[in-house]
Amino acid sequence: MVWVKVGWLRAGVVAGVIAGLVGPTPMRLASATPSAPQPLAGFVVGIDPGHNGRNWAYPNYLHQQVWNGREWEDCDTTGTSTNGGYPEHRFAFRVAEYLRRDLQRDGATVVMTRTNNQGHGPCVDRRAKKLNAGHSDIAIDIHGDGGPSSGRGFAILEPVRDRQNRHVITSSARFGRFLRHAVLTGTRMPTSTYDGQDGIAHRSDLAGLNLATEPKVLIECGNMRNATDARMMTSAAFQRRLARSMEAAIRWYLTHPA
Repeated sequence: MVWVKVGWLRAGVVAGVIAGLVGPTPMRLASATPSAPQPLAGFVVGIDPGHNGRNWAYPNYLHQQVWNGREWEDCDTTGTSTNGGYPEHRFAFRVAEYLRRDLQRDGATVVMTRTNNQGHGPCVDRRAKKLNAGHSDIAIDIHGDGGPSSGRGFAILEPVRDRQNRHVITSSARFGRFLRHAVLTGTRMPTSTYDGQDGIAHRSDLAGLNLATEPKVLIECGNMRNATDARMMTSAAFQRRLARSMEAAIRWYLTHPA
């Protein structure tokens, strides 16, 4: 078996192998060293942490209608939360911050749709346009789901062909496959038992995917209404592992062109 080292993750976090990504050749996640090179230098990565910390205080703003590429939808929502009150917006932003640091450590330029968790918005169409305008080579939307309490697991939402995203459907699906393997390898979160098939779902009703001009997926990182998932998602250790798994998938995609 051939092992390919594609970059570095901090020691003691992600152990194991992402298998079956490109034919028989798996991707190994190795440990960071102070002298590690920057494999993502020259690349731009877009990150959209879902919702915002004070969305709840701006209902009129949230309910304004925006064009998502196919139809009109609300500007944004407040997001979900665990049964104990831990909000999705906080989870998404913390994972996004961990991911931003990991990407920048590896040399990437990072475009964020929001840089704090104390505001409201921006609307979902503006988020997509900001990542497009930043000339992102790849982008990811980070969310937590509010599914049935009996359901568990993460789901990767991939775009359906539309006018603006038609040239990134295949590449987004490729990124989605890498991300699925990376999250399964780097965390204990299983694929969703209620959304999509084997952790992959296709959506045509989301501005973030419909309006994207770069390879892009949205990940529902787990079900915040499920007690087991909620315990994981509120853990800083899990959030860091999740971010490093995302970084590994992004790095593999960018450094191994199809």
